[in-house]
Amino acid sequence: CFPTALMCCDSDASKHIYFYFIVFQLYLVGGSFGLREFAQIRYDVDPTLKEKLKGNNVTLESEYKKLEKSDLDNWENIRGPRLWEDSKTVQKQQREAARLKTQ
Repeated sequence: CFPTALMCCDSDASKHIYFYFIVFQLYLVGGSFGLREFAQIRYDVDPTLKEKLKGNNVTLESEYKKLEKSDLDNWENIRGPRLWEDSKTVQKQQREAARLKTQ
């Protein structure tokens, strides 16, 4: 009942609503096709990328097996550098501390 009520109304406001609705729908549909074309350019330009994707046989089961093999109970929390710290010096300190632990 609601759409027919709008169609019966011949005011300028309802015509603008329909115009903007149609433009918005064309923008959405056209944008999806445009994005697909731009994404396809990446594969057309670099043919080796297609070969890499074909050779990549990653499945959910293979990733699950990798997680099963990993030891999730014995892990070490590594602190990252703060905003005011230099990351290179923090990494150097962490490497030095790890080296001293192993000795």
